[in-house]
Amino acid sequence: MQIGVSSYSFSQSSLDIFETIKKAKEMGFDVIEFAGFPNLPEGETALSFAPRVRKACDEAGLRVANYTIWADFINGSNGNLEAEIERVKDEVRVAQILGAPGMRHDSTWGWPAGKQGARGFDEALPILIEGCRAITEFGAELGIKTMVENHGYFCQDSERMEKLVNGVDHPNFGVLLDMGNFLVVDEDPAQAGGRLMPYTFHVHAKDFHVKSGNEPDPGQGWFPTRGGNYLRGAIVGHGEVPIVQILRIMKNANYSGVLSIEFEGLEDPLQAIPIALENLKRYLASVYDE
Repeated sequence: MQIGVSSYSFSQSSLDIFETIKKAKEMGFDVIEFAGFPNLPEGETALSFAPRVRKACDEAGLRVANYTIWADFINGSNGNLEAEIERVKDEVRVAQILGAPGMRHDSTWGWPAGKQGARGFDEALPILIEGCRAITEFGAELGIKTMVENHGYFCQDSERMEKLVNGVDHPNFGVLLDMGNFLVVDEDPAQAGGRLMPYTFHVHAKDFHVKSGNEPDPGQGWFPTRGGNYLRGAIVGHGEVPIVQILRIMKNANYSGVLSIEFEGLEDPLQAIPIALENLKRYLASVYDE
């Protein structure tokens, strides 16, 4: 199994994208994934910038495993579904330039504030299916698998994710499974991971510290779950996410794709990421060598 790192893990460092590529290689990662291209140079677009990123990865000997981007088939492009689909198709072209075999896009962040009438997930599902299917059909033409990730407060629960994947019903469409994000909606990560593993193309190793909502607000660095508990990003192995248990689920499902660290804690990323990598390698060896 290849171990990767998301460029998002370095977002609290002072490194630019090209320094991040070199640092990821230096730390010993097999592959890298890009969470978009923040702070693009003036006059550049993701499409024009991608060849430079690909060249830097090639020179570093670091393959691009995935490209992850923002999308919203309900609210994006001023609520124009067709325009949002066309915008996201351009992002698929970026993934192709990068040489990434997959691209993760969002489906939606939820209904707009103040919407009247039905505003549940099932009401959104037909729109999300239409958008995701259009993108994955286009992705298949370019040799890019597309996927959605469990994150946010709306399209996060494993049951909702399963409905979306089965609704799209296309072999090119699946899930980027984030081990830790299920806690955002107070779902057990192991149970949720077990439900979604059959649809999973890519996995994020992420950890969180957790505090009960019965306790006082812990303040800066923490954020609330949907059920009113509190989370703070943690170094892999330092938090409460059952990482080893999920690795066993992956092994039992014969998962052999990429496992990428995504760190979003308060610690210095340049110190935290190597610790996370060391822990993750040790956990993998303990599980896969059982």
